[in-house]
Amino acid sequence: MPVTQLTNDSQPLAGLQLKDVLKTLPRECFVKNRRKAWSGVALSLGLVSLGYFALALAPWFLLPLAWLWTGTALTGLFVLAHDCGHRSFAQRRWVNDLVGHGLMLPLIYPFHAWRIRHNHHHRYTNQMDQDNAWQPLDPQTYASLPRWGQWGYQALRGPLWWLASAVHWGVLHFVWGQFTDPKERGQVRLSVLLVLGFALVAFPALYLTTGAWGVVKFWLVPWLGFHFWMSTFTLVHHTAVDIPFQPAGQWGELESQLSGTVHCSYPRWVEVFCHDINVHIPHHISTAIPSYNLRLADQSLTDNWGSHLKRRLFTGRLLWQIISRCHLYSPPTNYQTFAQFQRSQP
Repeated sequence: MPVTQLTNDSQPLAGLQLKDVLKTLPRECFVKNRRKAWSGVALSLGLVSLGYFALALAPWFLLPLAWLWTGTALTGLFVLAHDCGHRSFAQRRWVNDLVGHGLMLPLIYPFHAWRIRHNHHHRYTNQMDQDNAWQPLDPQTYASLPRWGQWGYQALRGPLWWLASAVHWGVLHFVWGQFTDPKERGQVRLSVLLVLGFALVAFPALYLTTGAWGVVKFWLVPWLGFHFWMSTFTLVHHTAVDIPFQPAGQWGELESQLSGTVHCSYPRWVEVFCHDINVHIPHHISTAIPSYNLRLADQSLTDNWGSHLKRRLFTGRLLWQIISRCHLYSPPTNYQTFAQFQRSQP
């Protein structure tokens, strides 16, 4: 793929297509490197192992640090499975499927169910009624919910945002009948049965050897730590007062993929543990870019399209702005808060 160099990164996007941006990326961004891919697996497995070693030996007052380490390291396993789901980990599909399933088993996450739904998110990023990653409700839909549904939505868009990924996991990924394509339904059934079979062996063994507290200590809390990061990454990547969701007739692929996602910088140790998943804009330009090439692609996008990119620094203030303001999607201001919705009701 030839590389097109642009001299003005502020050129308008009108008349351009996603393929025009792709042409500006260096060819090296798309090259799979077996050594780097498997080094990433070794790194994450090593970090997870160290985390469980610390959990086994740490005194009670150091458990929070060990839980943070282990939950973040488990997120790294998911990111590598994420590469497998996009077929950017290995050349052969069966290798991607095998590694993806293996890395997701400790998380009790059905690989194919997640892969199919996640690719749908990439195809329809920020398109209302299609994007399934973190799509906000509009005021009319929210008003039609029963009271318990409104309470649940308020919690997951507010103080319990960190559980949203776990809810998404439990509600959407275990019912293979939701998938209408016969081939996909069979793949999802396989993934679900694999993780359920793993759970039926792993959890009784963990309980018999460590007791109920061992299940909480070694699996539940690290698993919740993983979902904290998954919820936070997804929320921050796709939610901001200046990021619009568009109906199908107004939706534009290039604008949504280039300017509709956020690059957020985290403490460097988090980025290392999680294989640069926060370098998110290149991943939406092309899912074929392996995680270890995201920074190379990001530099190219910055050089050529920098004025169209959204960048943030992860802080408590940023998170608070999102969970306190980005509640219900209501153009033209994009979002309204629950309080504003209540004041608008007769």
